[in-house]
Amino acid sequence: MERTYRPQEKDLIFALDIGTRSIIGVVGKMEGSRLCVLAIEREEHDKRAMIDGQIEDIAQVARIARIVTDRLEERMQTRLTRVCVAAAGRALKTTSAHFELELPEVKTIDEELIGQLEAGAVSAAEESLATFSDDQRRFFLVGYTVSQYRLDHYPMSTIRDHRGKLIEADIVGTFLPSEVVESLYSAMRAAELEIVSLTLEPIAAMNAAVPADLRLLNLVLADIGAGTSDIAVCRDGSVVGYTMATLAGDEITESLMRTYLVDFKTAERLKQCMEKEGSITFTDILGFEQSVTAQEITDAVQNSEDLMAGEIAKKIIEVNGAAPSALFLAGGGSKLAGLRETMAKYLDMDLRRIAVAGSNFERSAFSTEHDLNNPEYATPLGIAISAGMGLINDSYVVTLNGENAKLFRNGTLTVQEILLMNGYTYADMLGRTGGNLTVTINGQKAVFRGKSATPAQLRVNGEEVSVTTLVYAGDEITFIPAIHGENASRTLGEVLESGFSGSALVNGEECPLDTVLHSGDEISTIIEAAPAAPVAPVAPAVPVTPVTPVAPVAPVAPVMEEEALFARYSDDVYYSPVSAPTQPTPVSVPEPEPEPEPTPVRVREKLGIMFNGRRLLLDEKANGEPYYLMDLLEYTDIDFNHLQRPVALRVNGVPGMFQQRIMPDDEVVIRYEDLKK
Repeated sequence: MERTYRPQEKDLIFALDIGTRSIIGVVGKMEGSRLCVLAIEREEHDKRAMIDGQIEDIAQVARIARIVTDRLEERMQTRLTRVCVAAAGRALKTTSAHFELELPEVKTIDEELIGQLEAGAVSAAEESLATFSDDQRRFFLVGYTVSQYRLDHYPMSTIRDHRGKLIEADIVGTFLPSEVVESLYSAMRAAELEIVSLTLEPIAAMNAAVPADLRLLNLVLADIGAGTSDIAVCRDGSVVGYTMATLAGDEITESLMRTYLVDFKTAERLKQCMEKEGSITFTDILGFEQSVTAQEITDAVQNSEDLMAGEIAKKIIEVNGAAPSALFLAGGGSKLAGLRETMAKYLDMDLRRIAVAGSNFERSAFSTEHDLNNPEYATPLGIAISAGMGLINDSYVVTLNGENAKLFRNGTLTVQEILLMNGYTYADMLGRTGGNLTVTINGQKAVFRGKSATPAQLRVNGEEVSVTTLVYAGDEITFIPAIHGENASRTLGEVLESGFSGSALVNGEECPLDTVLHSGDEISTIIEAAPAAPVAPVAPAVPVTPVTPVAPVAPVAPVMEEEALFARYSDDVYYSPVSAPTQPTPVSVPEPEPEPEPTPVRVREKLGIMFNGRRLLLDEKANGEPYYLMDLLEYTDIDFNHLQRPVALRVNGVPGMFQQRIMPDDEVVIRYEDLKK
């Protein structure tokens, strides 16, 4: 008969540390600023289900996670359904970026300005990752940390409520490849658990082992697991960098397997006996019984230990720039005999400045039933503490297109942040109008517009919203990315008047009418006519040589006074009224007969709006449809493939929506967040 358990209370935190060698589960509640640990369970994988922190066998990981969960449910008499986890990320991408904003005048720095500054830095980090990534994998933005603020060039740990004109931020952005995240979600679904909080293991371990008030010092935490060693660096009050070494405890285990010809489990037992006195007896794979001392085991793994310590030290120097003031070792691998001494040698540090984590856990967690002074608890405690400090509410779950969205942190999130966390980009949200084709025809510039993007569709709980809308627990987001517009394309014949039968030069060379044009091409036309009739003779008769007349340049239609500031727009092409037509290819011509007066151009009904602070007149669309906010993207000079910072979309002072209709005299803003209102 199935047991009846009470449901998981909203303030009960359940964390799973899914490691290469084992899974550790922690259940607790926040009491003030510390986590009260109520239960801990641990179970080892019975086969290699994970490699270097990456899930390989989803079913095996789900089975062990379920075993740990069942034990915790039995102890707590509670049905655990919401879990907090962390990703190791063997392919973790960490990118630094710098961004600055110069204000129009000295003013007080508020949360809005800080948010715009940090958003610009995150955008710069994303662009840097896209530029230097050597593969086509999709990456998730996990989060970012501000390593340094500056106010008028002066470094500060915070700039809020200070006054200044130039503000700067250096950030460290962290990204994970999609397969790391997807496998973690798949394993938890298979274990009948719902992820409500996802963070990175080095962030979690830092939160447990190094309290915030110690981070003014330059400290490094190395969380040495079985497959990976996650490293986090802090100084001046902030976590300033993350990295990872792919050498960890398994290097030692595999060394023992080779030395003593034993299986993996036996090698693990030998590793755990390195500090025991007396001899250890075991049977090798050939069936022979052997006995070794702890010192013999230590000597056997010395080369592998040196290799692992050297690699971790190298990564610490890379991310920190030098040896830190102090180093904390965490994780099961930190228990390795002699590791502190070896790390001190490779980092050239005083041994007294290297410690095994655990003594500081009591500042952020406590328990009346469990001894928490164990470096293996750094990550599971850190996951729970991180979730607790994030104020998890009742089932903080947000769905995106029918599936639970991947949330790499708790707290206040906007639609834009959730979309970025789930692999979408700014271009997916805004779309991109196709590139224009700009050519010169007989000295007059003509611009053929690319096709408009198909706007993205964004709704929360069925209501159309902007990307800055805040998202709350239980919200349902529906998002269909924008479809980029096609680039403008024309042949020579298509840009000339209908029925044109003369010849044309493109960049000085005669070309057929089916020639595809490119931006910057210069076109001049010559119309070939029949020879002119001879002039009636006058004594003495003077022979007249027949000549080919130059095709007259089409006159520019008169421009109304208000239109004089703007180009004349038609459905998909506009001609600049500013450029005076140049003379075509010179030839001798007889005195032409007077040209008929040009037929007046019908002035279509125009839509007048204020666009980025200036008056803009828009011709009536040929199909009679209204203008929408996304139609105006083409009138900006923003390259939506290479955004420099977040783009503001506002109509009449409030955030605009993708398919919002534009009305006469609307005030529309589409530009970079540059603080110029």
